[in-house]
Amino acid sequence: MQIIQEKIVLITRPSRLAGLKRRFSTRARAQFYVEHLHADFKDYETEDEQYDRSVKQATEHLRAFRRVQVIDRSYLPNFLFGPKDIVVALGQDGLVANTLKYLDGQPLLGVNPDVKRWDGILLPFQVKDLPKIMPQVVDGKRPLKKVTMAEARLNTQQVFYAVNDFFIGAKSHTSARYEIRHGNHREQHSSSGVIVSTGLGSTGWLRSVLTGSQIIASASHGLPPVPQKYKPVPWDSQQLFFSVREPFPSRNSQTGLVFGQVTAASPLKLTSQMAENGVIFSDGIENDFAEFNSGASVTILPSKRHGILVV
Repeated sequence: MQIIQEKIVLITRPSRLAGLKRRFSTRARAQFYVEHLHADFKDYETEDEQYDRSVKQATEHLRAFRRVQVIDRSYLPNFLFGPKDIVVALGQDGLVANTLKYLDGQPLLGVNPDVKRWDGILLPFQVKDLPKIMPQVVDGKRPLKKVTMAEARLNTQQVFYAVNDFFIGAKSHTSARYEIRHGNHREQHSSSGVIVSTGLGSTGWLRSVLTGSQIIASASHGLPPVPQKYKPVPWDSQQLFFSVREPFPSRNSQTGLVFGQVTAASPLKLTSQMAENGVIFSDGIENDFAEFNSGASVTILPSKRHGILVV
């Protein structure tokens, strides 16, 4: 009989100072680098000290309920979560989103380690709240919120997930070449890539794309930019949205299929026409990518797997 040990997994991220120390080997070299750029090294130290305190306090609070395993976010792609684990992400919104896509039904708490420095829609809790919240989470009595994820299925049998968005395009600033298919429409494209956003992601990159497009369109016609009222998509929506960045019209490329909704019944399909440097990555993590070069094709649709956030 297999014994499944329940635990709490605390996900951490390096502070700016910790990242610089890894890069330059010593604190003194990191300080020289920051001050050489006329930045305030004291601010780096304050952030690092506060985050270290938050990690220690959160670990102490959580150990009162279960065994605690602390892992850095860099280990997420290869970490095996237990089916009954409870996961706590101690960081900014991005850490919560990046953690969520590696889970399969485990509840996730977003905890703000420094409320004077960070805000975020995915960080409803502070470290001091954990003693009160965790008994409800452990007993299954805390409210939960579903988050729809996007799923990318490659013809190589690889499957990737996104909580906010997928990017499909070229690794560099060269044009991405591909065939795009949606519903009964098919086109050849040359563009800066394609973004596919979830409901949660509709508050981020997609919003920036749509806002910029509206302002550019107004300005190009000599009109003053009029802010459009933007309404994000619900987090549990079963619709995704795709947007083509900077589509270029030519003899061999079209621009009619640049924005639309993606559903399970109407997925988005792309086939690469790039000899090299084609990539697919999710949630801004460029170093965790799949190659998308000639011969590769991908189908993107809402995933049946949902993220579960503790609220």
